This record gives sequence, C-alpha cells and structure tokens, in this order.
Amino acid sequence: MRRVVLLIFSTAMMLALISAPPAAASTSVIFEPRTILAPGNEQNVVPVGTVSLAMSSTQTAYIVSVMRFNSATDRSLADNEVVCRWPGGSKNMVIGQNVHKRNTGEPGLEDIQLTTRFLVHPGVNTTVTCTAQVRSRSLGNDNRYLNLVSGSLRVADPSVANDVNGQPVQASVERTTYFDLPDNPTLRIPETGMFDLAPGFTGLSVFGDTNYVVLPPPCPEQCPNGESTVAFSLYVNQWKADGQLCHTERIEPFTKTMFYRTHHIYVPQNLRYEIKTDPGCIPRFNAYVRLDHQSGWNGGTHGIAKGLTDSRGSTSTHNSDMSHIFVVPYV
Repeated sequence: MRRVVLLIFSTAMMLALISAPPAAASTSVIFEPRTILAPGNEQNVVPVGTVSLAMSSTQTAYIVSVMRFNSATDRSLADNEVVCRWPGGSKNMVIGQNVHKRNTGEPGLEDIQLTTRFLVHPGVNTTVTCTAQVRSRSLGNDNRYLNLVSGSLRVADPSVANDVNGQPVQASVERTTYFDLPDNPTLRIPETGMFDLAPGFTGLSVFGDTNYVVLPPPCPEQCPNGESTVAFSLYVNQWKADGQLCHTERIEPFTKTMFYRTHHIYVPQNLRYEIKTDPGCIPRFNAYVRLDHQSGWNGGTHGIAKGLTDSRGSTSTHNSDMSHIFVVPYV
C-alpha cells in the first residue's frame, strides 16, 4: 500500500512539473544597495540587475534605469550604464557624473541620482536582455569607494509607437561637441531631425538628456578649478504641410553652473507637447536641446563613449551612447 501511495505521489509531482508553465522573464528589478569599488588604475564594471523582453520585429520598448550614489571616500566617477543585447545586435546607453567626497559641504554633488532612459528597437523577432551596471573609477591613483544607495531597472513601456517609417524617434550625439567661443555660444544637440507620425496621437513626451562636459583652457600644469555656466532648454516644433512652422513649445531656459572638478554633469529634460490640429498643421515635428553659454570656461555635449570594457580588466569592449533625445507619442 505504501509503495502504491509513493508511486501515485511521484507520478503527480512529475505531471505538475511537466504542466507547469516556464517562469516569465522579469521586466523590472530593484537594485540591492551596495558599496562599489572605484579603482585607481582602471574602470570597475558591476552588474546590478537584468530584465528581458520578447519583442517583434516592429516593436520598440522604453527602458529606464535609475541609480542613486553617495558617500564617496573621495571624488570618483559613477556611471549608470544599460547594455541591451539580442542575437546579432545591441543598444547601449550610459549617463555619468563624478560623485564628490562625502561631507565636504556640497550636498548636491555628494549625493546624486542618474537616470539612463532610451528606446530599444531590435528590428527582428527576438528576446532582448538588458543589464544595468555601475561603471566606476577613482579620480586619483588610489582605490576609492562609493555607495549605490538605491535604484531600479524596468521596461517602462514595452510598445512605444514608431514614426511612419516604422522607426523609433531617437537620436544620439555622435561625437563630443564644444561651443565655438566667442563666435558661436549656442549648441542645438542632441536633435531628432524631422519626423512624421501617423494620425491619431494627441501628444508627445519628449526627453532630452545631456551629459555636459567642462573644457578647461590650456594649463601649463594642473588646471585650477574653474567653472562653466550654461542655459539649457528643450524645444519641440510642429510643422504645416506647406513647410511653414505650425507651433513651437520649449522648456523655459534654466541656468546651471558646473565645476571642472565635477567634469561632466547630467542634465535631464522632459517636455510634454500637445499636438496641434490648427488648419494646415500636420503630425510632422522636430525636437532639440539648446545650450547657450553664459560665462566661464568652455564646454560641450558629450558624444558616444567608445571602447568601454565589457567587464573590469577585459580586452573585449563596446560603445555606449551618452547625450541623446527621444520621443514617446501618446493618444
């Protein structure tokens, strides 16, 4: 009798295992707080969370990674990088800023939050896996430490509308571009170029994220700690069928003073634009981030980060976009 009961129990367990559906891939993850080593001689690369999403060839997903850093033992680089891969392709994005030494009287630079957000469009039927990782390095020759206090990685929207050509509205700055002072104190990057949407949308959520870099003048020895003051804004233009401007909206320009000791600074912007239906207006747009140099040292918009090591000490490398702009249409 006991043997029969055991046989029945074993058979039931096997059937349960066979019929149980596979665990669904996670589309969000919370990062565990941890102390991060910032080496003095190379970049450290610390994966902190992974999400995955099965996607069709026409599908575009909106990915968001948020990381908060503080308690650096001395000034150290902190990068919030997301590497998305699928068979035969990848899309990577990184946002970074130096974290200042704790308890030095600059709370806004000692405790920072970096958000890396972008669109992923593999263009094939596949599963995309995105990994968030901290990239860190000491700004001296010694090993330093900082804390990843909190953060998360998520698929914020698994299906973002594309333009009429079936492509996501997204653009990155190819190379780091500085103001041409004193002749031209204005930059208009990143920018989307002109794009058309299908009818039926009522608005756009436009994101323009800049990594601003302070550029010192020629220094005979070590440069002093100068600063660069810049006004930032985000513009959206809608157009008429005859090529005339329909409407423009912008974020009211705001000024930031950025120190050379911080070196590169994360400046995010987001504008919600209501699509106009006035006579002649069509769903044709362009968008860009505008920077106007105000005073102090030169600077510019950070381009693609090239030759990043896949892991600490590895010989394999990859590139990650930095300053970028993208659009999420909504109905």
